[in-house]
Amino acid sequence: MHSDQASSTRGETRRQFIKRTGMATAAVAGSGLLQFPLYAGDNNPAIAIVLDESDPVVLRPPVPWAMQRLQDTLAARGVTVQLREKMEQVAPSQECIFVGGPASNIARRVLEAAAISLPDGPECLAIARGKPGQHTVLVAAGSDAPGLVYAVLELADRVRFADDPLVALRAMKPISERPANVIRSVMRAFVSDVQDKPWFNDRAFWQSYLTMLATHRFNRFNLALGLGYDFTTGITDCYFHFAYPFLVSVPGYHVRAVPLPDAERDRNLEMLRFISGETERRGLHFQLGLWTHAFKWTNSPHANYRIEGLTPETQASYCRDALRRVLQACPAIRGVTLRTHGESGVPEGEYGLWRKIFDGAAQCGRRVEIDLHAKGVNQQMINAALDTGLPVNVSPKFWAEHMGLPYMQGAIRALEMPPPNAPKTGFFALSAGSRSFMRYGYGDLLTEDRRYGVLHRIWPGTQRMLLWGDPKMAADYGRVSSFCGSNGVELFEPLAFKGRKGSGLPGGRNAYADTSLRPVFDFEKFSCTYRVWGRNLYNPDGDPDGWRRELRRQFGRGADKVEAALASAGRILPLVTVAHCPSAANNNYWPEMYTNIAMVAETNPQPYSDTPSPRRLGTVSPLDPEFFLGIDEFADELINGGRSGKYSPAWVAKRLEEAATQARWRLKEAKSKVRNPKSADFRRLAIDIPVQAGLGHFFAARFRAGVLYALYRHSGHRPALEKAIKLNHAARTAWADFAQSAKAPYLPDITYGPDHFQRGQWLDRLPSIDEDTVDLEKLLEQPSGTDIAGPKADQQVIERAMRVVLDHSPDNLHPFLKDLYNPPPSFERAKPFPVVARVPDMIAGLHLRYRRVNQAEHWRGVEMERVEHDYRAVIASEYTDSPFHLQYYFQIRSHSGKVWLQPGLEHRWHGQPYFFVQQA
Repeated sequence: MHSDQASSTRGETRRQFIKRTGMATAAVAGSGLLQFPLYAGDNNPAIAIVLDESDPVVLRPPVPWAMQRLQDTLAARGVTVQLREKMEQVAPSQECIFVGGPASNIARRVLEAAAISLPDGPECLAIARGKPGQHTVLVAAGSDAPGLVYAVLELADRVRFADDPLVALRAMKPISERPANVIRSVMRAFVSDVQDKPWFNDRAFWQSYLTMLATHRFNRFNLALGLGYDFTTGITDCYFHFAYPFLVSVPGYHVRAVPLPDAERDRNLEMLRFISGETERRGLHFQLGLWTHAFKWTNSPHANYRIEGLTPETQASYCRDALRRVLQACPAIRGVTLRTHGESGVPEGEYGLWRKIFDGAAQCGRRVEIDLHAKGVNQQMINAALDTGLPVNVSPKFWAEHMGLPYMQGAIRALEMPPPNAPKTGFFALSAGSRSFMRYGYGDLLTEDRRYGVLHRIWPGTQRMLLWGDPKMAADYGRVSSFCGSNGVELFEPLAFKGRKGSGLPGGRNAYADTSLRPVFDFEKFSCTYRVWGRNLYNPDGDPDGWRRELRRQFGRGADKVEAALASAGRILPLVTVAHCPSAANNNYWPEMYTNIAMVAETNPQPYSDTPSPRRLGTVSPLDPEFFLGIDEFADELINGGRSGKYSPAWVAKRLEEAATQARWRLKEAKSKVRNPKSADFRRLAIDIPVQAGLGHFFAARFRAGVLYALYRHSGHRPALEKAIKLNHAARTAWADFAQSAKAPYLPDITYGPDHFQRGQWLDRLPSIDEDTVDLEKLLEQPSGTDIAGPKADQQVIERAMRVVLDHSPDNLHPFLKDLYNPPPSFERAKPFPVVARVPDMIAGLHLRYRRVNQAEHWRGVEMERVEHDYRAVIASEYTDSPFHLQYYFQIRSHSGKVWLQPGLEHRWHGQPYFFVQQA
C-alpha cells in the first residue's frame, strides 16, 4: 500500500460515503444513527464507531473496505455495530471506536494522553484508549490510508480471536508502529495447468487470500506468470508461459495461443482484472510478473499450447503493444516484474528489444513500476528502464534460490564469480560471463548513488511444503531487509513451484493423501507462517500477540509449546542451506526432500552440477563461504592447524541436534496441552515438525560422518572410518524414521518438477543413502591406508581431531567478545578508515577482514597492530574511494589456539556476523 493512492471521494459528505461503500443498510430517522446489520439479534452488545469527519484520510480507499471487514468481524462475534457521525451521538457509557488520521484532533489528544504519537511517514499506525471528553474511546489512527487500514484490521483481528471481543478491545495497550521496510511482498507463481487453474479462477480464494495478506501488513502482491520453466526446451504444460496471448488479442497482430478458445482468453483477462482490483481494494500494490518472452518451444513435441502468428521481426513490437493492452485493461496493476536474462528466451544484450517492451509500460497512461529480476542485469539494462521515466526496482536473490539465515550473505560461492574464460556472446553472455556474480545475490547493486530501488527476493528452494514459522528469524529478516537502503523483501509463498515443468498432479497443492488434512484453501496450512512473517517484516519489534492470538485460539494452553516447536523446527533447514549448498538452484537442491550426495566417490546419480569436482559430500561449498567451512576444509584445518574461526560442520551439527531435540520435545509437551490434538491444524504440524527434526538429526550425523571420513582419507586411521560408518547408519535411521511417519499422510508422488530429485517421497531417497554406506563399508575390507589422500597425517592429530568432531558440549564463549568493538556510524569516502579495538591481555592477536558491500569483490585481510591496550588497523583511502559502503569483522586468536569471530552470529544463529558502516 502506498500513501499516494489519491481518493476520488475527497469532499463527499459522510452520508454519501456510507451510501457509496454500503457500510450501513438503514438510517434511523431523526436520530443521526446509522446502524449496521444485526447478525446476532437485537439484544446483543453494541459498539459505536465514529469516523472523524474532519480528516480526509478516512474517506480514501481502501479504508471503506477495512471498515467493512471490522463490521463483519464484530457482527460475526455477536456485537452490533452502530456508525455515528459525531461523538455527541454516542452515549457516554457506550463502547466506542474512533477512527481518524493525522489531521484528527480527537485522535491526537487521545494518543498524547497515552504518551504515544502517530509516527510521520507512510503506513504508520497508532491505537490507544483515552477520554478526550465525556467518552472513553478506542482510537485507531493512521498516517495515511494504508496505515489506517492496518489499525482497523488490527482491531478486527483481535476481535476475531478474542474469547470476549469487547473485553479484548477494552484491554488494549497503546500501540505506535511504523514499517521497517518500504516493500513487504508475497509472490505467487502460476506454473501448472493442473495445480494452479483452480485457485486462479476461484474468486472466494482471492478474497480470503488477499484479506489475509492485508491483515498481516504485507503491502504488495506479485502474481508471476512464465516461471514454469527455466528454458524453452522440453515444454509440456505452458499455460500462461508466454502470457500475452492467454490474456489479450492485440489489434494489428494475429497472435494466438493454440488451441486456447477466445472465450477462455477473455475470461483470463477478466480474472486478472478481478484479482488486481481486489488487491487494490485492500490497499495492496499489485505487481504482474512476466518472466518469459520466448514464443517458440524447442524439442517440445508434447506442449499443450503453441504460439502462432509471431515472428522474431514482430516479437518486440507485439510484446510492447500487448503489455500496454494488458495494463490498460487492468488499471489496478501497479507494476510489472520482468526477467531480462537468457532464461526469458531473449539473448542477453538485446537492449533494443527490452527498450521496446519497457515502452509498453511507459505508454499505458499511468505510472507503473518496472521491476527487473537481477540475474544478468547490468547498468545498461537498468538505464534502459530508467529512461522510461518510470520508477525502477532491481530484485536480486536473497540467498541464491533458497532461504538462509537472517543476514545478508557474506560472500557468494567461488563458482559464482566470473570465470577467466567468460563468454562474451550468446544467450547467457552476461549471467554466465562478466556478470555471473549477479546470478544468486545482490552483486554490485548496493551503490550509494543508485537511482533505482533494490528489492530482495527469497526464493523457494529451502522451505516449500513443510509448516514453518520462527518469529525470531522473521524479525531478523525484517531488520536486515532494508540493508544499505534496500526497499525490502519479496517472499515466494509456501508451495511455490508445486507442479512445475508439467509435473502437476491431482490431489491439491498441499499434497495430502489424507483428505481430512486438506485445508479449504492451500494457504490456510501456512496461516502461522504468513502471520509471523508479515508482521515482523512490518515491525520486527512488534507485539508478539500479533501471531500468538491465532495459536491461542487453535491450541489453547498448548499454544506456547506449539510456537516453540515451530520455531525450533523452522531454524533447521535455513542453517543446513547456509552450511551445505550442493546447488544454488532450487531446481536441483531441495533440502526438505534432499537427494543424497555421495560421501566416498562421485558415483550415485545426483543433480548437483554446480558443486566443485569431484562432486561428493566433502567438496560441497557452504552458501556463505566467508563465515562457514565445508567438510574437507574443516578437516584440513583440524589436521594442519591455522584455524579460521569460521563455523564448522561440527558446530552446525551441534546446533542442528539442539534444534531438532527442542522441536520434538516442545511438540510432545504441546500434544499434552492442546485443546484438540485430533484437529487438522494440530495433526498437520505434528506431521511436519518431526520431519524437520528428523532432517536436523540426519544432516548432523552426515556432517560429522563426512568430516570423520575426510580425516580417514588423510590418515588411514580406521577408528575414524568406523565412526563415520556408525554415524552414517544413524543418519539413515533418522531419515527412515521420519520418512515412514510421513508416508501415509502425504501423497506417494509430491511433484515440484519431472526429474527424480524434484518429486517423490522421502522413502524414495533411502536407496542412495544405503549405497553410500555400502561404499564406506567396502573401505574396511581394504588394507589400511589404501585410500589416503596426500601425506599421511599423524595419528595423535587425528585422535584430537575426532574428539573435536564428536564434541557435544556447549561452546564456552568469553563474554568480553560482545564488548570488543563498537563501529562508528559512518566513514568518509576517499579518507582512511581507522579500526581500533580494545581487548584484554589474554588475546594473542586480531585479524581484520573487510570488504566493500560488493559481492563481485573478494574479502581482504590485515593483521592488526597491538598498541598498548588496543589493536589498530587502517583501511586505506584508496579502498574507501568507491560508491560502496563497508563491512568487516575480526578473527580473534587466543593463546590456546582458539579463534572466534566478532561480532559473529548471535544466540540461535541470528544476527549479522559482520559490522556494517555506511558512507557519511
